[in-house]
Amino acid sequence: MSEGFIPKHGGYQKLFSYKKALIVYDATVFFCDHFIDKRSRTHDQMVQAARSGKQNIVEGSMASATSKETEIKLTNVARASQEELLEDYRDFLRTRGFALWDKNSREALFVRKLGADKNASYETYKTYLESRPPEVVANIIICLIHQTNYLLDQQIRQLEQAFLKEGGLRERMTRARLDERRKGK
Repeated sequence: MSEGFIPKHGGYQKLFSYKKALIVYDATVFFCDHFIDKRSRTHDQMVQAARSGKQNIVEGSMASATSKETEIKLTNVARASQEELLEDYRDFLRTRGFALWDKNSREALFVRKLGADKNASYETYKTYLESRPPEVVANIIICLIHQTNYLLDQQIRQLEQAFLKEGGLRERMTRARLDERRKGK
């Protein structure tokens, strides 16, 4: 059998969702270390939600070879963690009386434009994140989370379609075994 039933897997570093989630994580660590009391539960919760949003993409990508179901579940967990983090940033703004940027505001459009660069990294946003007041930084990160969520939603739809088309590991194993039997006859 030239090609096994276990497909290529991993490669999460190339996923735009991972790259964006990494930016969200790094930005959240900066934000929490500078604007949230380090001893507060909120600090830990926000950093952990950002980490979960990133790490579940990694884990799902690595599990994809043997379980499409696990890949889909973990990508959904990443999406849920990003949503949890988004709500934390909204809470931060609301409880302090700060405005949430409209998605079509000049500022949000600027952040969105920065995010269109396929090679964007934390460095792309560093100047803005590390030199602005907390309400601006929170809004920038909210924009980044929306971008990440959009990418994760697209990824989940693609994973669903791939599963419908290709099936899971058991189906691939059965096809491979039947192909080997046919070759042997």
